[in-house]
Amino acid sequence: MLSLAALASLSSAPSHAQDTRYISDKQYIPLRSGAGGNYRIVHRGLPSGTELTVKSYSDDGDWAEISTAGGTTGWLRAQYLMKEIPAENRLQSIEQKNQDLLQKNTELQEELSQLQSERSELSSQVMDSDSTLAKVSEELAQLKQISGKSVQLDSENRRLVEVSETLRSEVDTLVAENQRLQDKLQSSAFIDGALAVLLGVIITLVVPRLWPKRRSSSSWA
Repeated sequence: MLSLAALASLSSAPSHAQDTRYISDKQYIPLRSGAGGNYRIVHRGLPSGTELTVKSYSDDGDWAEISTAGGTTGWLRAQYLMKEIPAENRLQSIEQKNQDLLQKNTELQEELSQLQSERSELSSQVMDSDSTLAKVSEELAQLKQISGKSVQLDSENRRLVEVSETLRSEVDTLVAENQRLQDKLQSSAFIDGALAVLLGVIITLVVPRLWPKRRSSSSWA
């Protein structure tokens, strides 16, 4: 409740001043159509902790014209108004905040547990990755060694191919030369045979003429 000094200050306040107040710890405060107990009740009772906007006060300061957030307007006794939220409502608000904090803490604990599990899993994956990396590095070193040998073998193979091509070219040259010699020998043999035949014919025709002819028997008589 408002103190006597507060009531005095309220009674001296301008009649049209607007301020925010709350229903005191009284459970239900009736709302009337005018500043007095003889006016019609427009609302059977506002619960404790209801936030109100004070629009004006009666001349004696005992009554206040208010409006609620829902648009309800009327008059009620100013003694039921207080500047602070009632203790019960504050307690409920604190309990609600405490429940929210507990819920948030539970969620954070679950999130922390999940993050720790993920961290453990990631650490295991990192260890597996390190092991795989070491294995791959070893295989890469082996491949480099094999690659070096492959390059050397490829170079040697190229050299052997070049030697083979050279030898093949030389063989082809020798085959061609051999064929040429065979053709030449056959041609020489043919010429020699022809010359021998010609020589035989010449001998057959010429030699008999070189011998003196025998005298006939009539010449001896």
